[in-house]
Amino acid sequence: MSALEVRGITKTFRALKAVDEVSFTVEPGSICGFIGPNGAGKTTTMRICATLDLPDHGDVLVDGVSVLEEPRLARKKLGFMPDNYGAYPHTTIREYLDFYARAYGLRGKARKRTVDQVTSFTSLGELQEKLIHTLSKGMKQRLCLAKTMLHDPSVLILDEPAAGLDPRARVELRELVKALGSMGKALLISSHILTELAEMCDGVAVIESGKLLATGRVGDIQKRLQPHATIYVRALCERAELEKALLEEPELANVRSERQGLAFDYTGDDEALARLVERLVARGLKPVEFAGGEVKLEDIFMSLTQGKLQ
Repeated sequence: MSALEVRGITKTFRALKAVDEVSFTVEPGSICGFIGPNGAGKTTTMRICATLDLPDHGDVLVDGVSVLEEPRLARKKLGFMPDNYGAYPHTTIREYLDFYARAYGLRGKARKRTVDQVTSFTSLGELQEKLIHTLSKGMKQRLCLAKTMLHDPSVLILDEPAAGLDPRARVELRELVKALGSMGKALLISSHILTELAEMCDGVAVIESGKLLATGRVGDIQKRLQPHATIYVRALCERAELEKALLEEPELANVRSERQGLAFDYTGDDEALARLVERLVARGLKPVEFAGGEVKLEDIFMSLTQGKLQ
């Protein structure tokens, strides 16, 4: 059973269809990047998943529980971290988390143990007596994540968690997200920093103008968009000699110069590619670098979206 299952949700604001028949799933232990231009419908979709907005049509299941039919039970299974959240500036980290732990119904030793655990996980343990208004942006994001984790949800929905963070804070947040995924939690994360998502996500869902354009693993989506792979090779021989050898291969196309070597489009499988390397070695061409092109999330995003605004 999927941890999060979005079933054909639609949401309209007057004449604007913000979300249009969106469906996708997030499995336990997986991290799904939710990407799209500004105004694409990401936040509206996430708010519906978090029971904060009602869809006009469709439903969302959290661990099999409908957010429409049983919203109270669904909320116990999910945690939502908004892009902007209210905090009491003159309370300490400990007071803030203790307040929300009480709101979640935690009592006595269980409440203290839970607050200790989330502050330890987010590396806030030594800062518990600091006032919230003295915290950096990165520490405030950690605090919001700690609050989101207090009731140990199986599904976490994080809306732009890396926004405004410096490079070190982004790296630290990425490691926290990966750790949550390794704990078996399902995560849906939106961000405009695609390089960050590419390094932490198992898959993506791409949305524009309220419509879901693609969903799945990054490599699988890339293969659907571009069936061939781009291969780069550099050898200790004359470039013309290497080019001649490559042009004789039937599964190669578009051989071209790139950096100190050559690149080409390739439609074969890994076994055929290994045999190609063997043939180049047998001909004495001495290949010293042979690599497939990296699948970039930015390329997928630019291929699928058109920059439409709503």
